[in-house]
Amino acid sequence: MQDFGLVSIITPSHNCGGYIADTIKSIMAQSYENWELIICDDCSTDNTKDVLSPFLSSCPKIKYICNEKNSGAAVSRNNALREARGKWIAFLDADDLWSADKLEKQLDFMVRNNYHFSYTGYSEINADGEPTGVSVSGPKRVSKFGMYAFCWPGCLTVMYDREYVGLIQIEDIKKNNDYAMWLKVCKKADCYFLDQPLAEYRRGRVGSVSTHGYLTMIRWHYKLWHDAENKNPISSLFWTGMNLVCGVFKKIVYVKKTKA
Repeated sequence: MQDFGLVSIITPSHNCGGYIADTIKSIMAQSYENWELIICDDCSTDNTKDVLSPFLSSCPKIKYICNEKNSGAAVSRNNALREARGKWIAFLDADDLWSADKLEKQLDFMVRNNYHFSYTGYSEINADGEPTGVSVSGPKRVSKFGMYAFCWPGCLTVMYDREYVGLIQIEDIKKNNDYAMWLKVCKKADCYFLDQPLAEYRRGRVGSVSTHGYLTMIRWHYKLWHDAENKNPISSLFWTGMNLVCGVFKKIVYVKKTKA
């Protein structure tokens, strides 16, 4: 298998002790073997450290860092990105999963087409790891304007070329911090879609973003534009509105539910 360079996998974690072992196993099962996993623990109070211990002692590819205080996913991702040594940056949250050929297929897709930023399709599982029948795709190409209009990529599917894009650091916002990253990367490179479901997103876990209501989500979107992108209130409201409209469009066009 061709070696495309080191992939740094960024995994923020907070109280995911019940899931993170499966997440790590899905990384260790990758057919593409040149990777490092950087886990940034946001001061978990569950059994996360105990679960991680055997992996850390047996696999030198896994690096564990811990925030000095509970700080949220934005700070955790920033800290992990500063530790990354790879040419490529990929993301996998501590309760999600990858297909065994995810890295191999995505790297081939990017190198063959000279892409610097990409994402893939994914399917959804519930909190118990059972398929929900939902699959998510997206536009074949997302420009800067397209990324401003909506966060099309699922975080667990994104990869970008760090040597081309540079070090990404975002503002300390509590939610939508993955979107804040794509808004910075898209200023350097368009994002291209690999139309294969290569990951599994765990929906409905207690405390996850997907369990919150629409009004809360709207406030988070406004803060993304106003606080992280430094837009004025009118511009922040405009892009928040665009996100809402395109969110409905995505559900109609790119989210498919198979019958039970």
